[in-house]
Amino acid sequence: MDWIRKDLLGIKGLSKEEILFILETAESFKEISLREIKKVPTLRGKTIITLFYEPSTRTRTSFEIAAKRLSADTINISASTSSYVKGETLKDTAKNLESMKPDVIVIRHSMPGAPHMLAGLVDSSVVNGGDGAHEHPTQALLDLFTIKEKKGRVDGLKIVIIGDIIHSRVARSNILALRHFDTDVVCCGPPTMIPPKLEELGVRVEYNMNRAVEDADVIMMLRIQKERGGVSYIPSIREYSTIYGLKATHLERAKKDVIIMHPGPINRGVEITDEVADGPYSVILDQVENGVAVRMGILYLLTGRVS
Repeated sequence: MDWIRKDLLGIKGLSKEEILFILETAESFKEISLREIKKVPTLRGKTIITLFYEPSTRTRTSFEIAAKRLSADTINISASTSSYVKGETLKDTAKNLESMKPDVIVIRHSMPGAPHMLAGLVDSSVVNGGDGAHEHPTQALLDLFTIKEKKGRVDGLKIVIIGDIIHSRVARSNILALRHFDTDVVCCGPPTMIPPKLEELGVRVEYNMNRAVEDADVIMMLRIQKERGGVSYIPSIREYSTIYGLKATHLERAKKDVIIMHPGPINRGVEITDEVADGPYSVILDQVENGVAVRMGILYLLTGRVS
């Protein structure tokens, strides 16, 4: 198929065919990271800007590495070093960046919908690198890529998402993506961290960890979103860890070949123990590695789109 979208703003609205096309494209780029010289001239002459109003390690670095491995020029802008601290609006920032003719702008912002607003202001392609508690589409895509790589399929799997669901853009994007597949998605967490009417998105809700992980093929852990007030939704970190922290004993109830995922950053000893995070079932670092390939694929598709 031909990719005809100008932007990647969320999983919502993408078809299953488009999702699979992104994953197939990413697969073709993954081997580049295994070469001695990790660079191809695919996007030579293209300019990629990362505009991050929130802190990031994995997403920002992943996009920068992805762009550089495709030979694109990259410019990184953070809120603390931009005119944002002087009071410049996102609209004015967008117009000024647009006048410099970049090809892609990757934005992370605390305000839900900020990437959508930016996309309406510029001719450049816009990629949502995470907007508030709304969506994080590239994380969901790399998660799907990792599941497919490790399990050989997505259909027919029981996938359990555990933690601060209500504040998690990662959970939302993953749920929206997994709806396209024949999966049994279970969301587990404290009642205060489960959004109302979550079942309407086609998932099951479970409040007991042991029941949730029973026969699970994939367990995806989420951290408490402290920056969005997540701590105020629970009595204490210690109690949360006791009840909803993933431990080795939980894995005994899951499938023998279960994989453990986490979008990072990990709060060790809170949502997951060291033993599990660093254990043989963990694919957390594989997610990070696959993030580069997926983002290479996305940048390629957006800059190579049919006008």
